[in-house]
Amino acid sequence: MKTQIDGVTILELSDTDIACLRNDLLSIEEWIKEAIVGKVNNCKKRMIQEWQPKLFADPNIESVPANEDDFVSLVVSRDDYKTRVEREEELEA
Repeated sequence: MKTQIDGVTILELSDTDIACLRNDLLSIEEWIKEAIVGKVNNCKKRMIQEWQPKLFADPNIESVPANEDDFVSLVVSRDDYKTRVEREEELEA
């Protein structure tokens, strides 16, 4: 079984792996989906907790969206926003 995102294989499970998962799970696909959705939700919560005080303290910001998707869009559009990769690269430099 291969798991792909945008046509790129990110994980390939052996027959043994699949047999072990099927021993415990009703659906491997559903479990993977729920794991990803859970991770996204956790990351979103942490992002909001990190950025809400920064946005509130920014005198150039007049309003902050109440909608989570709009909030994330505002954050990632800022010049001072950096992805995890970019932050790690700065630490290594």
